[in-house]
Amino acid sequence: MTAYVPGEQPREGAFIKLNTNENPYPPSPRVFEALRAALTGDRLRKYPDPVGMHFRQTASRVLGVDPDWILIGNGSDDVLTVLTRAFVPEGGLIVSPTPSYLLYHTLADLQGAQFLTVPFTPDWKLPHPWPVRSADLTFLANPNSPSGTMLSLPEIAALRAAIEGPLVIDEAYVDFAESNTLELLKRGAKDIVITRSFSKSYSLAGMRFGFALGDPELIRHLYKVKDSYNCDALSLIAAAAAIEDQEYFRTIRARILATRNRMEKTLTDLGFSVCPSQANFVWCRRPDRPVKQIYEELKNRHILVRYMNYGDHGDGLRITVGTEEEIDRLLTELAAIL
Repeated sequence: MTAYVPGEQPREGAFIKLNTNENPYPPSPRVFEALRAALTGDRLRKYPDPVGMHFRQTASRVLGVDPDWILIGNGSDDVLTVLTRAFVPEGGLIVSPTPSYLLYHTLADLQGAQFLTVPFTPDWKLPHPWPVRSADLTFLANPNSPSGTMLSLPEIAALRAAIEGPLVIDEAYVDFAESNTLELLKRGAKDIVITRSFSKSYSLAGMRFGFALGDPELIRHLYKVKDSYNCDALSLIAAAAAIEDQEYFRTIRARILATRNRMEKTLTDLGFSVCPSQANFVWCRRPDRPVKQIYEELKNRHILVRYMNYGDHGDGLRITVGTEEEIDRLLTELAAIL
């Protein structure tokens, strides 16, 4: 099998890191307060809560759902792994649109399952009609990576109606979008699972925490499949403190969206073809030439972005929204390179 390759993590030198969609701002001050309090007691001597009830209760108040709707995970990748183990037999079938998150293919390989991709249309929509009805599991990243584009609720409802197995909506970037699909669950959808991450909007990539939302009966069974203590005590404490501080979350989100809008405009002015993004990154291409040389020149100048090549969809640069100062430097260096 081919391993999933994460974005480069430099170990030496001073790099501006715009390649792995980390939040450029620190977590809520409440996170540090909660962690300091935890480290003064005997919390680390004991096993963590295996079901993360304090986090689930806190998140339920913020999201307007019952705690029984929530499954905790060691990052949303862990939740995706749990879902794959639960639903997909050896020799089964996983389907996903493409280009999208490369980990889905790795999960299929780990399970001994087949992996089938369905190409997005040139404007990043799903083909109609959807061609694969009988998958054991269908993954949909929404907003999508690398494009940053998002499907509407009617489009997702149409996909749901076209398939027989469960639909997993990977909402790792949804906090930067204008809408989400939680409403479908609240309307009673039992064949949809939503996964979310704290690595992006809550600045906790280093803590590794994510969660899933789904029908309570389904979530109850998924707890049988996950590792007993898949989330450590500190990640559970940090996640609860982060999601509780919605005022801080909204402030940081507004900053990132303002910088994203400026990036999109300036990149377009520099001659890039830019997808309108609903995430904390921007996908851009050059209609006149490949962009790998631009990626390499930026790296020589100690700026890391993500270079990706997707065949029919061409190659492009996925650039994380950094701080104002980081993006100023990026745009200045891009103008010089071009």
